[in-house]
Amino acid sequence: MNDYVITVNSTVDLPKEWLEERHIPVIPLKYTIDGETYKGMEGLSSKEFFQKLREGKMAVTSQVNPEEAKEALEAFLKEGKDILHLAFSSGLSGTYNSMRIAAEELEEEYPERKVIVIDTLCACLGEGLLLYYALKRKGEGKSIEEVAQWAEENKLHVCHNVAIDDLNHLQRGGRVSKTTAILGTMVQVKPIIHMDDKGLLQVIGKERGRKKALNKIVDMAVEQAKGWENDIIMITHGDCAEDAEYVAELVRKKMGIENILVNNIGEVIGSHTGPGVVAVFCMGSKR
Repeated sequence: MNDYVITVNSTVDLPKEWLEERHIPVIPLKYTIDGETYKGMEGLSSKEFFQKLREGKMAVTSQVNPEEAKEALEAFLKEGKDILHLAFSSGLSGTYNSMRIAAEELEEEYPERKVIVIDTLCACLGEGLLLYYALKRKGEGKSIEEVAQWAEENKLHVCHNVAIDDLNHLQRGGRVSKTTAILGTMVQVKPIIHMDDKGLLQVIGKERGRKKALNKIVDMAVEQAKGWENDIIMITHGDCAEDAEYVAELVRKKMGIENILVNNIGEVIGSHTGPGVVAVFCMGSKR
């Protein structure tokens, strides 16, 4: 069995230290704010980034292009390794298509190597959760084909439960309609969104008040996770650590899971969600 590496995009939104410890190569998307362009996971701190958004600055994101993808992947093929890439949802970015084009070109140039690209149809720590379990299977000695097959068969079981504080950022980025954004920003109405089976963000409900919205996303995860073994729950937040810890405590109480990873949402996805977002990610029966 050939040695292989699992690669991801910066939208995986796991802590850099976590990724470095596990030797996970990251292929970054970019974001531009206040006249400066940065690679995902680099540049501004989370606090600095969200402060700029709160001041009314606009952030614009850009996908990985095929040339960047090819350059990033080729180094591993030269080392004699195959590649399994877990790509950011095609429903939100053209990055998956760029990674796929790069893979096809590289397999022609390196016919003895394999480059498998999975459209995860996930975002943020949803990608992170899929990576977590893929690494677990790699550690058990599963082949690249076996891990890729597992990822394909289970990616739609990665549940994204998201409480948004303000839909205007999603609307400006074209992720939800203007009508939806206007309705969602009514006084004290907090939208609940999720990732659907096409890898698109959809508003699926609303709650009156912040606490009710945070309670709701945990209750959704509780229902989804019934009958599934979740040995970790992941929680992300847009510079609102206290709210994330409140949600983590609810997860411990209602789901009985102590292994919880909490991390700031990355700048690329945070450009669209804005500050104040909190999301819970678990494996479940249905999104």
